[in-house]
Amino acid sequence: MRTILLAACFLLLAAEAQAVSRYDPTRMSCDRVQATIARQGAVILRYQSTRVPGLPLYDRYVRDERFCNAGEVRARAYVPSADTRSCMVYVCKRPDFDRRFRRRFLHND
Repeated sequence: MRTILLAACFLLLAAEAQAVSRYDPTRMSCDRVQATIARQGAVILRYQSTRVPGLPLYDRYVRDERFCNAGEVRARAYVPSADTRSCMVYVCKRPDFDRRFRRRFLHND
């Protein structure tokens, strides 16, 4: 019984890890990339770096903050697509409070 319960837990964890779909945005139009993220909520986009040949880049892109972890906010990002070099998408990031503080108090013209 204990073995079956342990196996079921591992299967549940494996299914959760496979829940986020992976795509190559360079094989899709920008509209299709954005529509895919909107439809699924969160996806992993993987593509080759244009600056370093052979270097794969990837990240998790989200529709809105509901798909971010606690304490993270949605931030604008850009990925290449089949029809444009910079397709706007969103990623989850921790807010940079130091940067906001410096901008507000040190650059007050």
